[in-house]
Amino acid sequence: MLDSAEDVLGALTPAQREAASIVDGAALVLAGPGSGKTRVITRRIAYLVGVGVPAWNILALTFTNKAASEMRARVDSLVPHNVPGRRGLTVATFHSFCAQILRRFPDAAGLREGFSIYDTGDQRDAMKEAIVEAGLSSTNFSPAAVLSIVSDAKNKLIDAETFARQATDFTSRSVAKAYAAYQALLVKNNAVDFDDLLVKVATLLRNDHVVLRSLQERYRYILIDEYQDTNHAQFVIAHALAAEHKNLFVVGDPDQSIYGWRGADLSNILDFEEHFPRAVVIPLGQNFRSTGHIVTAASSLIQHNRRRKHKDLSTELGDGEKLVVARVSDEHEEASRIADFFEDASRRDVDWRRMAVLYRMNALSRVIEDELRRRNIPYVVARGTAYWDRKEVKDVLAYLRLVANPSDDTALRRIINVPARGIGDTSVRRLQALAANAGMPLGDYLAAGYDVTEAVGRSARSVRAFGQMLSSWRERASALPPGDLPTFVADVLRESGLDNDTGGLAGEDELEARRNREEIVNAAADRRDAILDAPDGDAPRNVLDALRDFLAAVALVSDQDLVDAARGAVTLLTMHAAKGLEFEAVAIAGVEQGILPHQRAFEDEGGLEEERRLFFVGMTRAERRLLLTVANARTTRGIRASTIESQFIGEIPPQHIAFEDARRSADFSSIEYDDDAFVPDEDGRAVPTAKRFPIGSVVRHPLFGVGRVEQVVDRGANSSARVAFRTVGIKTLVLRFARLERIE
Repeated sequence: MLDSAEDVLGALTPAQREAASIVDGAALVLAGPGSGKTRVITRRIAYLVGVGVPAWNILALTFTNKAASEMRARVDSLVPHNVPGRRGLTVATFHSFCAQILRRFPDAAGLREGFSIYDTGDQRDAMKEAIVEAGLSSTNFSPAAVLSIVSDAKNKLIDAETFARQATDFTSRSVAKAYAAYQALLVKNNAVDFDDLLVKVATLLRNDHVVLRSLQERYRYILIDEYQDTNHAQFVIAHALAAEHKNLFVVGDPDQSIYGWRGADLSNILDFEEHFPRAVVIPLGQNFRSTGHIVTAASSLIQHNRRRKHKDLSTELGDGEKLVVARVSDEHEEASRIADFFEDASRRDVDWRRMAVLYRMNALSRVIEDELRRRNIPYVVARGTAYWDRKEVKDVLAYLRLVANPSDDTALRRIINVPARGIGDTSVRRLQALAANAGMPLGDYLAAGYDVTEAVGRSARSVRAFGQMLSSWRERASALPPGDLPTFVADVLRESGLDNDTGGLAGEDELEARRNREEIVNAAADRRDAILDAPDGDAPRNVLDALRDFLAAVALVSDQDLVDAARGAVTLLTMHAAKGLEFEAVAIAGVEQGILPHQRAFEDEGGLEEERRLFFVGMTRAERRLLLTVANARTTRGIRASTIESQFIGEIPPQHIAFEDARRSADFSSIEYDDDAFVPDEDGRAVPTAKRFPIGSVVRHPLFGVGRVEQVVDRGANSSARVAFRTVGIKTLVLRFARLERIE
């Protein structure tokens, strides 16, 4: 039992205690890496309940299912369910919270009950169809590229109509056509994509004052984790909910904002005090995760950024080991050095599960994987939602989606002939034409039981049986209590014929596919237990409601949810996916110019600062041991090319680094320098300095054309210049590999 609110504040540092005991008003907690931000958030939730705030009025939002689950577990340990006022707490990801709101108010949001949430594969298929409908060339406009532009627009709350009005060139006007066609397909299929979950809720809160007031009264205390990662739509949602009571408590770190490429807006956290002038700001700088050399090195690195809020980082865990910067000959030697690093840690009683390899690009993992396999070092790669992306699993989910949303034509086309029932592509096209003429989605048309004999001939019996099967499942799902969800999923698996469908597989492959399908029943059972614990107002009424909740949860699985700390294996993952995780021993591969920072980052200063934040995040995942590898050469697309050490290593004070030359050879010709316009880099190669390109000089770039130097930053071998190009505007370039030619 919770005897008093003060009970939950024990063992907190003074800064943590100050943050956790805030009740009313706006607050910004600047939480450095390893500073106990989750501890602060969960203790504040428990404190609010302890001082009499009903949990029903508390909303805590974060970005991954993993983080939300950890928060719920911690709150449960602090405030048991039998404590008065405990029921009704909402702890969720932004996307799952928005899905809940849309399920509660579908009509107000312009949706029909049972809408589908399209995962990345569904979105790609829909956009592929939209590109064709828009009359565009699939060669010039790939679904992935167009989806990226559309996603960026949605994050900024720019709808298809507004996007079309703002389009000024051929490319943007073409994308506008695809955007409009894509949205029309979603509407037709009663579906939303991930971005729509946010957009529709933001729009709903702007336009429907009845819904807004209802939610403001329900959620009177709002806590947001990782606030630096919010985009414009999430900003609008948070501020709309908090507009009446101003009780917005945000926790984040501008230095860990690494998702600008997917819409995260750093200004949301940097400008928080402008939006809430009376906000309390509390820095949390004590790191409870990492040792001194790691903390100080990371702190020194990130201070090279300009767009940030300063906080002093410290640790009481001692200096520990210095960072190791290992210079290796190539990617194979890099993989060998990383394997050595892990084997040494293992000999010092570090479990494999407490080790990780981080990299800027997935392509760097292949050679490392080969070496770990050769050494018999167990590893797991966190790359995508592997289980839920398997064909046999997506087939089952397509059936379940059709039960939840009969308008989902994308799901229907996937499984209308899986298992094979004699309904070929020609029959499907004819059925689609009939449904279109009737003004109905194909699923609704089939469920209505129209006579299709003339259109599909011998397939008519199978079509009728298929439609009747879907109708019977929907009726059953509406009548059964929500606790029967796993039984219902098992029935669909059996009655669809999928449980006995080999899918053309045999032996172990067929057995694995069968087990993967059966595992969905287990997943439904796990989800059932969670949804039955929901507050009365949010609890599902029947299996149909429970199924929709289950499908939403599946659609919102993220990369980080796949990292299982209990597995006895080294984890390989990108630095973006590593956010929020921690390991005792971390190796960061490919710390080289053009990789980290990425080549694209040199187009503007903002890009370079985000890459530095990404490296900062990667470094601070390490608790005790950190290895950085720099290859002298790397093979890309079959071509071996020399590389250059990342400028970020030069931004770390050398007293925190143990440099190690592990190269098989370092035979570089000596170069004589006539003046200080060129200097040698660490490998003896001549690179230009800032004096080579003074302010006002005219230069030519092989890609950007002719421009004039506006500013130079003299860092010796890592000097950079800001150049105003005639055709592409201002770019910031690192001189050592910018390939600039001075022409005046």
